[in-house]
Amino acid sequence: MGVVHHSSYLPWMEMGRTELLREVGQSYAELEAGGVFLVITKVEVKYRRPMKYDDLVEIRTTVEKTSKVKLHHSYEIVLVDRGGEASDQVCAVATTELACVGEDGRPRALPALLAGS
Repeated sequence: MGVVHHSSYLPWMEMGRTELLREVGQSYAELEAGGVFLVITKVEVKYRRPMKYDDLVEIRTTVEKTSKVKLHHSYEIVLVDRGGEASDQVCAVATTELACVGEDGRPRALPALLAGS
């Protein structure tokens, strides 16, 4: 069909979260090395327009709120270029909820760096 499969959006959102974390001075690998893991507990995606292969996209990621153990993100998946045609069209919007767990898989408090996001 020439359109991006719906499951492709989830890795893009993960990249958006990873880059947002990097912007505050922390890599996800460093979190894991410290025994902190962020696991997805909820995902919601609303597809507005199809993305096509070779489209240039931008993932706009925002921390909406935090609690003692959870992070809530929102996303806009934006088409910025299709075949040389500039765009700023939002093709999907999404939200995720992540819980912080330790190596044992049990909930733990978010590190201070993330709790203040």
